[in-house]
Amino acid sequence: MLPPAQAQPKCRPRVFWIWLSRTWSGWREALIIVKPATVVGWHRKGFKLYWTKLSQHRVGGRPVVSLQVRILIRQMATTNPLWGAPRIHGELLKLGINISERSVSGLLLRPRRPPSQTRRAFLTNHLNQIASIDLFTVPTATFRVLFCLVVVTKNWIRAAGLTANGSIHHGGLLDHHRTLPRVK
Repeated sequence: MLPPAQAQPKCRPRVFWIWLSRTWSGWREALIIVKPATVVGWHRKGFKLYWTKLSQHRVGGRPVVSLQVRILIRQMATTNPLWGAPRIHGELLKLGINISERSVSGLLLRPRRPPSQTRRAFLTNHLNQIASIDLFTVPTATFRVLFCLVVVTKNWIRAAGLTANGSIHHGGLLDHHRTLPRVK
């Protein structure tokens, strides 16, 4: 078995700091000048500058489409409503205008969709078909638990079932809902 090798610094800055700590006896006093919060602040500023520089707008990308070409594309789309972006793109290429199909599709006017109905319109259209159902328990003075099913609609409130045994089937809530009266 080989004897354990002495720990060697893996990089030159480490060697520099080891040498500096052995030759300069007052190196610890110099550390007081810079607080940890200052170093963290420097790091944040450097990080912010790095990503700001990296994300700045670079020259390149698609060339800007001239106003005349944009007007022509919209005019072609309005006079020929069945033409889509591929057809208009092909016609522009025949005219010698070099533009991508994606740019053409981005410049086409989108057809307006009718607005969806509002909450008020939904309620007025469907109010007669909407029902709210609630199942809750009621403890009694004799320490029994009553199970109650209530159905509420626009025109009436109905206790659909009331039982003490907790069963939904065979003598439970579903059998009682026919016998209870409506409350208006």
